[in-house]
Amino acid sequence: MLKIIIENLHHKEINTLESKRKVIEIIHENYIDWMHACGKKGRCTSCKMIITEGAENLSPLTEREEFFREKDRLKLNERLSCQAELKSGTLKIRVADINKFPHVKYSD
Repeated sequence: MLKIIIENLHHKEINTLESKRKVIEIIHENYIDWMHACGKKGRCTSCKMIITEGAENLSPLTEREEFFREKDRLKLNERLSCQAELKSGTLKIRVADINKFPHVKYSD
């Protein structure tokens, strides 16, 4: 079983049996609001996630993610949830402050 834990959403746990799926799709299918301004096409960074643990369980960086890294719009511990696929294990992430929704109550 694969697991995503969103630490600053009260350690919300999402379990899935399906691997090689985009992180944002798994989050949205579990009725969690997650920002995405470009339609999940990797054209912006509004869906970025901060990875605190489990980066090795994701697919390699895509061309779009490398582009944003080169432009200093993605840090080493950040990935685009619309580009990164969960391959195995557990992924612990945080919502970036700049991408938080005003209607959602976040935790530390």
